[in-house]
Amino acid sequence: MNQEGNWTGLLDRSTGFLGACEEYESSRGVIFGVPMDFTTSFRPGTRLGPRRIRESSVGIEEYSFYRNQDIFEKSYCDLGDVVVCYGDPGASLEMTKQVARGILAGGKVPLVLGGEHLISLPVIQAAAERHPELAVLQFDAHADLRPDYLGQVQSHATVMRRTAELIGGQNLYQFGIRSGSREEWEFARRETRLQPGPVIPALERVLQDLKGRPVYITLDIDVIDPAFAPGTGTPEAGGLTSREMIDAIHLMGGLRVVGFDLVEVSPAYDPSERTAVLAALLLREAILTYL
Repeated sequence: MNQEGNWTGLLDRSTGFLGACEEYESSRGVIFGVPMDFTTSFRPGTRLGPRRIRESSVGIEEYSFYRNQDIFEKSYCDLGDVVVCYGDPGASLEMTKQVARGILAGGKVPLVLGGEHLISLPVIQAAAERHPELAVLQFDAHADLRPDYLGQVQSHATVMRRTAELIGGQNLYQFGIRSGSREEWEFARRETRLQPGPVIPALERVLQDLKGRPVYITLDIDVIDPAFAPGTGTPEAGGLTSREMIDAIHLMGGLRVVGFDLVEVSPAYDPSERTAVLAALLLREAILTYL
């Protein structure tokens, strides 16, 4: 066993995000990808998201004028991608949980690239084990609150229902939601901290309640309008602008963020690659803001 633990054998370390070092022990944040899209319900291809986000990161600056910071001022590494078991979602999710547990056990912040939204669940499970008072902030076009989807209880369409069951619905804060079944909307209004309307004012309303609590942020790229981020499997019109999402990331800078993921980038549907470039920039801003 090396210093990082035997869970590192579950990772392919052949790629890296902008400015990431190779030194795990000294890193505060740890990037890893989960190239999985087994339960995608509309357009497949999110398994290619982590690699394309990394490739696109070379096209953005290390310096952020929004934060007046350089990414090299932060300590983070990129451990590559979980080697998922194609055809076995359960095993893939379990491996993802093991990796997340190892990172959290070291007192580090996992920064996870998807992949479909279901990959958030094992990371949230690992975070909830370590932080019993965990709150989850979901930025998404879709409620993802179905009890099952086509008979499957583990799906990218059910991931937030499973999260609500795990941490309690009153600890799940939902922003940007504009799509869901009637039953999902009823469940959200009754059980979760659904925040309807414009995202920035809604976020400002709840920040004080979240001060000091461990917070996990999950960002589905389809929360952003497809005019800005067309490369996703289930696009939904009426979303945030790119700048609004950047502002939301910065607004959460005072929170105790213990984990972050960015999911549902599907490169095949965006030949311009602006979705992946935006995702890389959002990860840069998250690194600068939360580490």
